[in-house]
Amino acid sequence: MIFFKRFKNKKVLVTGHTGFKGSWLTIWLKILGAKVLGISNGVLTNPSIFKITKLEKKIDSRKVDIRNLKKLKKIFLSFKPDFVFHLAAQSLVQKSYKNPLETFETNSLGTLNILEALRGIKKKCTVILITSDKSYKNLELKRGYRENDILGGLDPYSASKGSAELIIQSYINSYYKKKNKILIGVARAGNVIGGGDWSTNRLVPDCVKSWSKKQTVLLRNPSSTRPWQHVLEAVGGYLLFAMKLSKNPKLHGEVFNFGPNNKNNFSVINLVKIMKANWKNVAWKVDKNRSKLYESKLLKLNCLKAKKILNWKSVLNFKETANMTINWYRKYYNSSEQILDYTKKQILKYEKIMQNKL
Repeated sequence: MIFFKRFKNKKVLVTGHTGFKGSWLTIWLKILGAKVLGISNGVLTNPSIFKITKLEKKIDSRKVDIRNLKKLKKIFLSFKPDFVFHLAAQSLVQKSYKNPLETFETNSLGTLNILEALRGIKKKCTVILITSDKSYKNLELKRGYRENDILGGLDPYSASKGSAELIIQSYINSYYKKKNKILIGVARAGNVIGGGDWSTNRLVPDCVKSWSKKQTVLLRNPSSTRPWQHVLEAVGGYLLFAMKLSKNPKLHGEVFNFGPNNKNNFSVINLVKIMKANWKNVAWKVDKNRSKLYESKLLKLNCLKAKKILNWKSVLNFKETANMTINWYRKYYNSSEQILDYTKKQILKYEKIMQNKL
């Protein structure tokens, strides 16, 4: 896209580059001609989109725990990034109940370490810190959460992300005020799906892992709604935000939601039925032994601010999102050696849709 040419030959540091969203972002940045350095505490799933696309051979990939401030400072000072995208996180709600300390250390203190490491940068640097739609105090609001709504968190994951947001605003006000060379923006995305996610206790990975073995998938909460959004919608929003922030310091410290604009809320079962239609001879049933741990029933973001200020909006409808997702997995399970090319094709196809609709 013409407005993404700003990343050509730029040094871009991506935390969490081995993860689901991080891998898609890294592949897109490479298409755009960026020089990418990724830091992550290893590969957390098997299979992994990072591994099957052989990304470690295409970028400078470092195994670093973002809880290690000393190592972070050293990398930031030596690499001198033009852009930073911070995605590294413990991102699973269920895991946060089992390992709350790790979740808070990674999501809250890890973000603190990124902000500390940035203090050593003396050149202009544009930073996008990705948090979560779960940063909001969940009041099941049908109107959708706005950027200035109250933050909260009933589960450890949500609380850790809400805490990270407080840390970010504290640092912006204390150390990164206007006219500073470090420009910071905060992005909150909705429930992201797409090819290459094999995380545990997530709907799409649960479906494809079961269906690829011709097993019946168990659904925990079939009636729960989510703001289903393709990974490229969120990643495209991050790139657009970074590009505009780098040119407009007035956006420093701003927070933007990136979520689907569909008026209807689609349930778990709605998504499963569309995916099932694209994958022959598969089945599902409700898991009667599902966890009793708290999971929100309605999560929806209001994205009017992003539309008004960034000229960003979701450009895929629900069916397109579901089809792009399940078609990626079908391609992988049929011919995994071609999956990088197919991933790039989906990115380039999405770029054209985005360019035509924005």
